Amino acid sequence: MSKVVIIPQTVSIHIPFQITKRGGRKEMVLPAGAQLQRPRTDNTVVKALARAFRWKRLLETGAYTSVSDLAEKEKIGLSYLTRVLRMTLLAPDIIDAILDGRQGDGIDLATLAAPFPNEWGAQRRHFGIDA
Repeated sequence: MSKVVIIPQTVSIHIPFQITKRGGRKEMVLPAGAQLQRPRTDNTVVKALARAFRWKRLLETGAYTSVSDLAEKEKIGLSYLTRVLRMTLLAPDIIDAILDGRQGDGIDLATLAAPFPNEWGAQRRHFGIDA
């Protein structure tokens, strides 16, 4: 019976990436053109969407008479509340993309807090989402 001798070899793999902060967490960003194998949900944006729709419901049901009252009760700034509340105006397919983690790198809390078009088609062009 003969013996098989295995000679170990070292294999080095170079993977270029950057580390960036998103929502207070560190995240690995792959180079342009690299494909992610699975969608990545941005929990910060998802939480902001949930808050926005909760605040909208509170205003619509009359629990609070104004955004000023709501901001005071929630102990947050009026400016922040109105910027997040504006997210309820997003097109349904953009909201679905965010919830499914398909929104791409161009959409984060900072870009959603900035002014964006009200018309849904213009929103898709603004955020670079295919309809």
